[in-house]
Amino acid sequence: MGRTRSKGRRDSVAAAGADGDGRNLLRELPSISRLLVVDAVRELSATYGEGLVKLQLRRLVEQWRAEVLAGSRRKIPGDDAVLEVLRDRLARFHSEGRRAINATGILLHTGLGRSVLVHDAAAALAHHDRYAVVQVSLDTGGRSKRDEKVSEMLMELTGAEATAIVNNNAAATMIALNTVAEGKEVLVSRGQLVEIGGSFRMPDVMAASGCILREVGTTNRTHPADYERAIGPNTAAICHVHTSNYRIRGFSGMPDIAELVEIGKAHNIPVIDDLGSGALVPLSRYGIAAEPLIADSLKAGADLVTCSGDKLIGGPQSGLVLGRQQWIAKLRKNPYARMFRVCKFTYAAMEHTLAHYLNETFEQEIPFYRQLSTSMPKLYERAGRVKQALSSLTGYTCEVREEVAYVGSGSIPDEGLKSYAVRVRPQAEAGRAARLEELAYALRHAVPSVFARIADDSLLLDMRSLLSEEEADELAELVLATAAQVK
Repeated sequence: MGRTRSKGRRDSVAAAGADGDGRNLLRELPSISRLLVVDAVRELSATYGEGLVKLQLRRLVEQWRAEVLAGSRRKIPGDDAVLEVLRDRLARFHSEGRRAINATGILLHTGLGRSVLVHDAAAALAHHDRYAVVQVSLDTGGRSKRDEKVSEMLMELTGAEATAIVNNNAAATMIALNTVAEGKEVLVSRGQLVEIGGSFRMPDVMAASGCILREVGTTNRTHPADYERAIGPNTAAICHVHTSNYRIRGFSGMPDIAELVEIGKAHNIPVIDDLGSGALVPLSRYGIAAEPLIADSLKAGADLVTCSGDKLIGGPQSGLVLGRQQWIAKLRKNPYARMFRVCKFTYAAMEHTLAHYLNETFEQEIPFYRQLSTSMPKLYERAGRVKQALSSLTGYTCEVREEVAYVGSGSIPDEGLKSYAVRVRPQAEAGRAARLEELAYALRHAVPSVFARIADDSLLLDMRSLLSEEEADELAELVLATAAQVK
């Protein structure tokens, strides 16, 4: 009862703040209790549950109330329109409603979850809807290490003495710095003080980890001698940061990891190599610039290497720390290790991902490497299928054209991949931009969602970021159905 009076007071206050038309619109807002007994809503409640239906109805009414008060809504939809919006909102919560088709040409699309999991990794997660062997020894029945399988495979693949896994590379960098150099100086080139997005900036991470940042060199050039001169009694580590999300061109240069290791050994100072995206296999075989390999950094003598477990590796979101046993053992005892610990789903997915590198089946099974290795003739054939399927699309012209796709997620920022795209262009010039935006909006709200890009007065459907021919066919069907609704 109290809740009803509270809602009534809010409506009274809201109405007092609106003009005459606004007050009338507020009174027209649909009653949730009335809608819940409508047959069509009852059917939705039987499918999704009454609690979820109530939540979405309440959010919808609150949204319209806010729009009325802001002056951006001049009409309250009737019951049929409410039902249409409600069905769409509920579909967003359903598993199929969360699936997306990526036709943007960005392979590791941050907004779409970056790496797509290998099929058997995704299937393995289903086994965790019951009890599972996560941290117990089958031999003794006692406690075991959660990451035993992951660690074994990573050591085999990279040559690391030991490894640890945390929830992302930001956490990996943070815990490595804190473990090695808390309260002491860490030398970093000014040209490597990166920001990777959000609040992750190397100077801030240094401060949060308890280290003291000591900048060396200049933005464009840093020499080995700059590190030598900066070393003092409070120097605890040298940190090398791979600038994976930008490039410095022209008159520039910095010591590589091998040169820094030489300096570190001469002064008995550990070297940390933050690789960012990380890679287990050479990307040069796919015609793009090579990223530093984890194995190469360890072979050069880095004491600790940190990188992402998703992105270029293709696993679940995670961060990897690899290197010398003495430092990994100390890192495991760090309080941050428990704070940054990953869940059983991450371990299961990573185990299945790494197995494909050991078995040398990663190019066939890991979606990211399938996308990289798909040939241009194959992409052209895929584009032709989509164009043919869209031949009945009225009001638009469709053509296949060569395009450039990108890896994405801060990896290899200026290296493009040849691709083909289907260009969908409204025939009428008047209102073309608005129509394209409307089509893109409608496609994002389809089930599953479709993400493309707008360029050159067209909607571009890139073929390289699609996962299969079957998905290309599904994409064409969704574009056909959606475009028919956009007038």
